[in-house]
Amino acid sequence: LLFLSETGGKDRRSGLILTIPLCLEQTSMDELSVTLDYLLSIPSEKCKARGFTVIVDGRKSQWNVVKTVVLMLQNVVPAEVSLVCVVKPDEFWDKKVTHFCFWKEKDRLGFEVILVSANKLTRYIEPCQLTEDFGGTLTYDHMDWLNKRLVFEKFTKESTSLLDELALINNGSDKGTQQERERSIDLNFLPSVDPETVLQTGHELLSELQQRRFNGSDGGVSWSPMDDELLAQPQVMKLLDSLREQYTRYQEVCRQRSKRTQLEEIQQKVMQVVNWLEGPGSEQLRTQWGIGDSIRASQALQQKHEEIESQHSEWFAVYVELNQQIAALLNAGDEEDLVELKALQQQLSDVCYRQASQLEFRQNLLQAALEFHSVAQDLSQQLDGLLGMLCVDVAPADGASIQQTLKLLEEKLKSVDLGLQGLREKGQSLLDQISNQASWAYGKDVTIENKENVDHIQGVMEDMQLRKQRCEDMVDVRRLKMLQMVQLFKCEEDAAQAVEWLSELLDALLKTHIRLGDDAQETKVLLEKHRKFVDVAQSTYDYGRQLLQATVVLCQSLRCTSRSSGDTLPRLNRVWKQFTVTSEERVHRLETAVAFHSSAEKILQECPEQPEAFNEMDQFDEIEAVGKSLLDRLTVPVVYPDGSEQYFGSPSDMASAAEHIREKMKLVSLKKQQLRQPEATTPES
Repeated sequence: LLFLSETGGKDRRSGLILTIPLCLEQTSMDELSVTLDYLLSIPSEKCKARGFTVIVDGRKSQWNVVKTVVLMLQNVVPAEVSLVCVVKPDEFWDKKVTHFCFWKEKDRLGFEVILVSANKLTRYIEPCQLTEDFGGTLTYDHMDWLNKRLVFEKFTKESTSLLDELALINNGSDKGTQQERERSIDLNFLPSVDPETVLQTGHELLSELQQRRFNGSDGGVSWSPMDDELLAQPQVMKLLDSLREQYTRYQEVCRQRSKRTQLEEIQQKVMQVVNWLEGPGSEQLRTQWGIGDSIRASQALQQKHEEIESQHSEWFAVYVELNQQIAALLNAGDEEDLVELKALQQQLSDVCYRQASQLEFRQNLLQAALEFHSVAQDLSQQLDGLLGMLCVDVAPADGASIQQTLKLLEEKLKSVDLGLQGLREKGQSLLDQISNQASWAYGKDVTIENKENVDHIQGVMEDMQLRKQRCEDMVDVRRLKMLQMVQLFKCEEDAAQAVEWLSELLDALLKTHIRLGDDAQETKVLLEKHRKFVDVAQSTYDYGRQLLQATVVLCQSLRCTSRSSGDTLPRLNRVWKQFTVTSEERVHRLETAVAFHSSAEKILQECPEQPEAFNEMDQFDEIEAVGKSLLDRLTVPVVYPDGSEQYFGSPSDMASAAEHIREKMKLVSLKKQQLRQPEATTPES
């Protein structure tokens, strides 16, 4: 049974026409009954009240089938059927019809049955209400009608089911407590079909119904809609309106649910961040309280802290993301969520900022500890260097090197003072930070741990202070020793200088102190100058002796052997003896010269009228003897204790001095002769 349908045509009573095409194949009465029930359910009650005209097309079927169908109509739709038109074959049923007259059964059947040929069907129904199969002009495409009917039925079924589901979801969200609503929404949250798809299908179906256009066999001629379509339009519109209303409510429920879900997810993530920061995060910081006892230990603690910071950074990134999400919800959130969101945001911010502050405090503390240990190590190295310098015995070559060493020692000591001052500053700063650690406390009592850190810092500073004090004491001793060594070198240098000066005086005595004077007065002046010259030499010698004595004392104090005193003292004594011998020779010559000049000048200045003064000729002989003795001394070298000899001046200088004495001796000899001549003339007379 392929084309059992309502064609949309109407009989003369405006009743709907129901066409039942039969075929040669076996017809299932059950299927036919179900199909009839379905078709009769489509028209409205008003249409059904006008009755149906049923066309049973038996041209391709057997009489017993037609008869069975007609009798079945009595059981299915007796009240709604007004007329049954059985379209018979042209010459096939004439004899058989006589055995069963439908018109006689009208009272029993409840409707009139007529047998009619297809070409005579227009006697009962207008041609415009008949399809082309029965000679009419009504345009009807059964497959098009069937497809549209299937779409309508599907839309009706889906929309009705969807409405029930949406109503259940929406009603569940409007009543009961919050937990009941959430539980109800969880159970029925997703509809079985997509509301958007159902709405789109309904709009397309409504558009098709409103266009009143179907594709018929003649190419889609426009015609008036059938009653079932007119009836379908308000049904579709009503369903669409209900769907839109429920879907709008459903969307609001989904939005609320989504917002609540998002809020719960944010709350869950916030609690994850808070629980980790206050749990494992804080526990990590609690276990990290030391500052290390060296640079390496502090660096290891810094590395461990960087690992802790790296773990915290991941949670801080989650915090930033959550803060942005909360800020977005605050900007677009409802009034009822603002308080909860702000509370979450405040809780998250408080925990994160507190943990970040603790991390920063710990990092600053470790950095301060590293700087403290770095300064302590530098100071320790400086003290080691200073101590090493102090432990090495000083063996300088001269006073300048001692001064340079002493200057270097003072610079190192000053550097140590500055280093110790810097260590105290770093240590005090670190102690201040440690004292502030109690205000953070990481949720625990850090008094014991802080005491260990404080004791370590104070111990380092005290140890450095003691080492510096020991070095200072040693520097004081070394400074005194080096100053004594400077004095030693100075005394040795000055003593050597005294020897040089004495040697220069000796040399000057031999080379420049040559003249014996032209007369007694000049010779006396030269003798006086010589005595002063000797005094200078004596002072130089005494100064050298004093310096050498000071050198001996300094050597005894320094517990060392003077390198110069053993050589300088013999040199000083030797030069001094040479100077003494030379000086004595010079004094002897000057004194002889004074005696010679005085005697000679006395004789030469005597008047010839006093010859009695010259009675004794022995004076002339004495003067000549002194002069000869003086001339002999001028030719004799000075002999030193070591056997060496040295002459006064050059030979020409000595010759000049000797010549002057000879001249004066000649004058004395001439005077002597003058005095003798009168004595010779007196006896003759």
